[in-house]
Amino acid sequence: MKRIYTAAAQPAERSVTIPCMRQAKAEGRKLVQVTANTPDELRAAEETGIDMMICDAANADAVRRHNRTTFCTAAIKMTEVATSDDILREALRVLNAGVDAVITPRSFHVVEALAREGVPVMGHLGLVPRKSISIGGLRAVGKTAEEALELYRDYKRLESAGAFAVESEIIAAQAMAEIAKRTSLICVSLGSGSGGDVHFLFQTDLVGETESPPRHVQAFGELAELHRQVYEARKDALTRFRDAARAGTFPRDEVTSFMADMEHERLLEEIDRI
Repeated sequence: MKRIYTAAAQPAERSVTIPCMRQAKAEGRKLVQVTANTPDELRAAEETGIDMMICDAANADAVRRHNRTTFCTAAIKMTEVATSDDILREALRVLNAGVDAVITPRSFHVVEALAREGVPVMGHLGLVPRKSISIGGLRAVGKTAEEALELYRDYKRLESAGAFAVESEIIAAQAMAEIAKRTSLICVSLGSGSGGDVHFLFQTDLVGETESPPRHVQAFGELAELHRQVYEARKDALTRFRDAARAGTFPRDEVTSFMADMEHERLLEEIDRI
């Protein structure tokens, strides 16, 4: 655990820092990252020793209430802020809330503008779902040498812009492995094989909550079935409550408060005089 000060000048501890990530990359040691947005997701990520997490920028204020130590990157959605000034303002807001970095799929110019102000930035390359209309739909990127080379050029542009890391989504495994060896960026692999530096999955996917998960997902739990069982148990309890109330078997005497007989009699004597 590393002692730090947050961007808001608050003392804190973090599971990893950016130099820790670079050291792990140099040593060939894989880190792990998940999404975390709800209180349960945030607490579970911390308690299980997950190295890194991503939250929605809208949830940044809740992060440190429920998870005090995991390195957290806030996702600033492409369509929710417009200008470079808007993005910088949002980045500073979430850093002030206690997150450690931001991720944006916006241009190299935007990344450079953030990095110039000392904001740790994770870029997003490969399949960027919000930009999938431009590449012909949801598909793997870098399956041809030509496309992999162009992708590598984008990695170098992102590196030059000042990013410290890049979410590398649905990239052909061989291309990912070769690119990761040739860039100083921390390559966070989401469905891009084992050649990146950080393995990343959405928490809802990996715990088995997603009914139709993407192809790259490997589920390590069965929470959807547990949620179904909880829902059925909830309906059963509601049904039994409804039936008991209608049949007069609820409430039982042991869950009901009663007046003493003397007080009841006094009530009967006086109530109709009011």
